[in-house]
Amino acid sequence: MRYSQAFIPTLKEVPKDAVDASHVLLLRGGFIRMIGSGIYEMLPLGQRVLGRVKSIIRDEMNGAGAQEVLMPAILPASYFQETGRWDLYGDVLLRLKDRKGGDYHLGPTHEEIVTDMVRHQVKSYRQLPLNLYQIQMKYRDEPRPRAGLMRCREFLMKDAYSFDVSEEKAFESYATMRQAYHRIFRRLGLDYRVVQADSGQIGGKTSAEFQILAQSGEDRIVACTACEYAANVEVAETKLDTTVADFSATPAPELVKTPKTKTIEQVAGFFEKDGVGPDRILKSLVFLAPKKPEGKAATVEPAEAPASDFTLVVVRGDHDVNEILVARALGVDEVHLASEADVKRVLGVGPGFVGPVEPKSAVRVLVDHAAAAVSDGVCGANQWDHHLAHVAYGRDFQGEVGHLRLVGEGDACPSCGGKLAAYRGIEGGHIFVLGTHYSAKMSATFLDEHGESKPFVMGCYGIGVTRLMASAIEQHHDADGIRWPMSIAPFQAVVLPLGKDDDVLTEATRVYEALKAAGIDALLDDRDERPGVKFKDADLIGIPLRVTIGARGLKEGQAELKLRAEKDAKNVPLAEVVDAVVATVHAQLGALGGPA
Repeated sequence: MRYSQAFIPTLKEVPKDAVDASHVLLLRGGFIRMIGSGIYEMLPLGQRVLGRVKSIIRDEMNGAGAQEVLMPAILPASYFQETGRWDLYGDVLLRLKDRKGGDYHLGPTHEEIVTDMVRHQVKSYRQLPLNLYQIQMKYRDEPRPRAGLMRCREFLMKDAYSFDVSEEKAFESYATMRQAYHRIFRRLGLDYRVVQADSGQIGGKTSAEFQILAQSGEDRIVACTACEYAANVEVAETKLDTTVADFSATPAPELVKTPKTKTIEQVAGFFEKDGVGPDRILKSLVFLAPKKPEGKAATVEPAEAPASDFTLVVVRGDHDVNEILVARALGVDEVHLASEADVKRVLGVGPGFVGPVEPKSAVRVLVDHAAAAVSDGVCGANQWDHHLAHVAYGRDFQGEVGHLRLVGEGDACPSCGGKLAAYRGIEGGHIFVLGTHYSAKMSATFLDEHGESKPFVMGCYGIGVTRLMASAIEQHHDADGIRWPMSIAPFQAVVLPLGKDDDVLTEATRVYEALKAAGIDALLDDRDERPGVKFKDADLIGIPLRVTIGARGLKEGQAELKLRAEKDAKNVPLAEVVDAVVATVHAQLGALGGPA
């Protein structure tokens, strides 16, 4: 491709709301263009990167025995209604009606559709195992689209679905996909961790995320420094201290007036003279968990919810509540932090002064293990501007004890007892064993070897394709622009002729044509621009390898060869530059585990 003929609309300025590196650089580099909140056009450079990402994914999925299909994006409501997700998805589902008034939606995921496909076409165990995948646009009405391609309303996704005769065979399919994902992420040049995860609205009981490590990531993960344990903090565990508070030497509770001390920091400051830190403060948070019929979204408005729908959760002041664990403890899909108005209505006092000792309403009380071990704590007194000192679980208040907090840096690994380290991550892929979650609801069955009807045992495997494009930039960029891994760069090399000497352009064109003939995807910057502009644009769009030819080098028979990710350039004889580029490209592709 000649730069003079390419559509690469680079920008100097970007919208003020573009703050993440990938969002800024994709806009500035002319890869994408926003046309609405969370909706982007993919420009030629973006399409080139996506094409390479999709090629790697297809290569590994096909190699793992999966077969590609393409399912519709516009889906009748009846399939989601069959499994209950028409209600469960809520406002995230983009719904529409056809001219006859029929209900439809744009597909956020395709479990029901692929299950319907298989239940009509697969009748015997002899047709199994089966793994079908697609690379398809998905649609979700995100309440807060952010960070460009990281969280948008329309995005490209690879979703695969396995069908097996038994749970044992389903786990074999899961293991095969897990290894395929390892190969995909390595070939993409991404630094990642595989972590235990929550299945969420997809369903199922076993899942893992492929988390791309990046400080800008919205997910928090922990990983052991001594073993292979790693998990999203939503489901992470720690080696629990099941010690029960020894309050034998603890004084009786004391009511203390504490004006304007609502936060943990304010309470710790007030009691600092008594040696009380956040680890001795019992933080009490009120959650709403309305009861709902099976398969239906909660319909009770918070203002109407009875006290029995509220739960008081007690954790140490230096810990945070894990809402997923609270929901599991209560046997519901999700919980929400109660509003200040709800807390006042139910407990007669505002947040900051709520406590577990004799609350004014008979709310359910859950206590985290670490909070239960505090033998001399401070908590809200259920009175305005008052706290209770010298409080202990088992003497002054009761509740159901369990693991309810978010695990963090320095906690003990549940597997080996080693220390956990905290990271930020971007979810690039998610794999699930679904079991019969969908097949049973949709009567998707096959005949086994004994002629008995059995539901398919399913697995689900997703990769956010457009998100991977942005994630690669979050890991690979500097102050000058993007540093694409060789495997997914829009071009593998750029040839820069400097100056207005016709002989320089002629030689640069010769090198460019020779690179193309050798199978290298190269860009020739033949624009009539100053050298500084060419260098800046090459760095901005992130081409991994740069070949520079100037008048002086031409006279000396030399070209300058520079890797985008390295500081220094080197001179190479013009007669050898094509071979040097080919060798470098193949070496980098080979190092990523792809074909050299």
